[in-house]
Amino acid sequence: MSGQPTGVPSYAVRIAEGPADMEACFAVRKQVFVVEQEVPADIEYDAYDAGAVHVLAVSGDGLPLGTGRLLYGAAAAGRTGGDATVGSLGRLAVSREARGSGVGAALVRAIEDAAVERGLSAVDLHAQTHALGFYERLGYVAYGPEFPDAGIAHRAMRRAL
Repeated sequence: MSGQPTGVPSYAVRIAEGPADMEACFAVRKQVFVVEQEVPADIEYDAYDAGAVHVLAVSGDGLPLGTGRLLYGAAAAGRTGGDATVGSLGRLAVSREARGSGVGAALVRAIEDAAVERGLSAVDLHAQTHALGFYERLGYVAYGPEFPDAGIAHRAMRRAL
């Protein structure tokens, strides 16, 4: 994949397809959100997973490094103020060993590409406040007040596509 920092092991980002890819996505989410951040598993996995577009980053030897998802249409409406042209990026998680390698940015860009392919004009997300700078560097702008989600402070952000 182009744009990877020098010295970072190779990785690929793709749309998750099939049960093995979904298991890999859920394994990364479990490690990052449920284990590291202590988000209850019963709220980490939800009914939106079934209809979402999931992206998966894997190392050159096939190990899962990161994941994220795109909600669109009716599934995104509650998070985007009812605007059907805005998608919702969520559940972005990068394994501890891959953080700082560009994997997170590559996942965001893959989700944005999926949004463009579906005719969306913007992507919204709910960023943990410690990650605001990461998303700002990718062109997202925070709006509205800080709010708690799963006991973690968040801000809404949006980027036009």
